[in-house]
Amino acid sequence: MADYSLDLNEDQLQLQKWAHGFAEDVMRPAGEEWDEREETPWPIIEEAAKIGLYGWEIMAETMMNDPTGLSPMVLIEELFWGDAGLAMSIMGTGLAAAGIAAAGTQEQLFEWVPQCYGTPDDIKLGAFCASEPDAGSDVSAMRTRAEYNEAKDEWTLNGTKTWITNGGIADVHVVVAVVDPELGSKGHASFIVPPEAKLDGTLRQGQKFKKHGIRASHTAEVVLEDVKIPGSFILGGKEKMDEKHAKLREGGNASVSNAAMKTFESTRPAVGAQAVGIARAAYEYSLEYAKERVQFGKPIIQNQAIAFMLADMITEIDASRLLIHRAAWLAKNGEFKNAEGSMAKLKAGRTATWVTERAIQILGGYGYVREYPVERFHRDAKIHDIFEGTEQIQQLVISRAISEMRIV
Repeated sequence: MADYSLDLNEDQLQLQKWAHGFAEDVMRPAGEEWDEREETPWPIIEEAAKIGLYGWEIMAETMMNDPTGLSPMVLIEELFWGDAGLAMSIMGTGLAAAGIAAAGTQEQLFEWVPQCYGTPDDIKLGAFCASEPDAGSDVSAMRTRAEYNEAKDEWTLNGTKTWITNGGIADVHVVVAVVDPELGSKGHASFIVPPEAKLDGTLRQGQKFKKHGIRASHTAEVVLEDVKIPGSFILGGKEKMDEKHAKLREGGNASVSNAAMKTFESTRPAVGAQAVGIARAAYEYSLEYAKERVQFGKPIIQNQAIAFMLADMITEIDASRLLIHRAAWLAKNGEFKNAEGSMAKLKAGRTATWVTERAIQILGGYGYVREYPVERFHRDAKIHDIFEGTEQIQQLVISRAISEMRIV
């Protein structure tokens, strides 16, 4: 095992301070407005791009060049402390970039990740498209098909994706599709679908969802109708395909097969960091409120019932962060043993939901109205028990890992 430490180095501390400043000065004042508008917050993304918080360079610096794996966790926690909906709009393109990094070749990585982000003067968005109306956690039920025409050296994609961040408005969609259903999840592959102007066929936005939380982040269906893309747009390289049967090579590069699962494995600690950022925001707000709110002649934090709630809240937040940082370090160094990424996401998602609910309880009636932010924190937290694998899916992954067998 490589040298193991969860201490933040000087660069990571500076990153934390930089991201916190943007979250406090730009995101916090705008969070309520964009939550109400339920629209993509282009001005906030533009501000992030101007200072380097949105773009392929920050992804490369934090996610690829950091041997500890902690830098992206630090960045994500601070942005989600600022506002979860705005942070998801800033970080959502990273899902597409992660999909390319998980399954693509080095050449594809350098070609397509910059195109997901664009430049500060010409901002682009990326989208990762895996979930379907009848295939959420169960990716084996996926129906979107990719058929290969050897004579034309092109793929044709047909299907509908749902719950897609930036779906239909992205410039680059990374689409997971079935190449050969007989191979199960090993018959899946990821494909680059470029901007619609360059397509033969149609990629369009279906239903745009009105959500309970993270409402500033665009979530919609993506409908693909006879979308034709070059043969080289399969992530990992078309040479991994069996020319005769159009099947993935048995024993071939795993980065081509099981594409959705590989991406989720790499992003679950980051989803946990999102949850910790929200939980920390709720804890800090309710702590300050408890110090200032006077009832029966004294601040309510002097009441043991309130003080003990706050003590439990910070304990759960710190425990979650330690699990996330451990999982991020292990993932970066290839040391996963017992589904530590799923453990971290499971714990952090539960913590965020519970902590934000306690924050509402501490504020009482004020916690239930929109004039105070804790009700928004609570709405934003709940998705972390659901997306990128529900709470129950994380339990399933963990139970299989610790038993060393498929037990369900």
